Amino acid sequence: MHKHRPRKRFGQHFLTDYGVIDQIANAIAPRTEDVIVEIGPGPGALTRPIAKSCSTLHAIELDRDLAAMLRTQFAGNKNVTIHEADALSFDFGSLGDSLRVIGNLPYNISTPLLFHLLDFRNSIRDMHFMLQKEVVERMAASPGSKKFGRLSIMLGCYLEIDALFDVDRWAFDPPPAVTSAVVRLRPFVPDKYAITDPGLLSSVVSTAFGQRRKTLRNSLKTLVSPDDFTALGIDAGLRAENLPISDWVALANRLDTNADNRS
Repeated sequence: MHKHRPRKRFGQHFLTDYGVIDQIANAIAPRTEDVIVEIGPGPGALTRPIAKSCSTLHAIELDRDLAAMLRTQFAGNKNVTIHEADALSFDFGSLGDSLRVIGNLPYNISTPLLFHLLDFRNSIRDMHFMLQKEVVERMAASPGSKKFGRLSIMLGCYLEIDALFDVDRWAFDPPPAVTSAVVRLRPFVPDKYAITDPGLLSSVVSTAFGQRRKTLRNSLKTLVSPDDFTALGIDAGLRAENLPISDWVALANRLDTNADNRS
């Protein structure tokens, strides 16, 4: 399918299984009017079928050799634009509104890239990504699950998360060491939760899950008073993994309000 040798420093694992490629394309279900943004297209295995069905496709590729190959490969496709750029610093808002973002994300940058994309959620309609299965499980986990944690909360505040299907490691060249999974993400429009200070929420969640075997009373004792728990109706005897997203937001918002009242 390609002559480019995968580069370890870019975390490159190229999808080569045509059955899986078709499965992903069907899940995305591109339409003529869609503006698709593909992150890390590699040799273009998914780019080709998607480009046939949408009006505009922006492909963001960091590897300059692959970017050059893609420019040659899609030279005759007026609807395809190749951006040689780092997705971690790319201005997705510059591409318009109602974007549909897709990609087989390098595992070594997947989490920071997801948080970067949150900054552009008002310009994004949905996202379909191939990720490490373990990461998808943590993203989609529900309260009470051992996999429920900071990633579940900080993404779940802004996104509807649906794990779609697993992909065997042998669908790639070279095969990664782990199983992958495809996930669909849809930004809540408008935002589902009224978060007053996202940074404070992140700090509270990180503190609690940094000591996840402790009760909230103990893990958050330097941040949250017994009166705060009582006022919000939160059981301080719970562990972090048992508290739903709405309570995490309420807790952080109360701390933010308390700080404003003291200033």
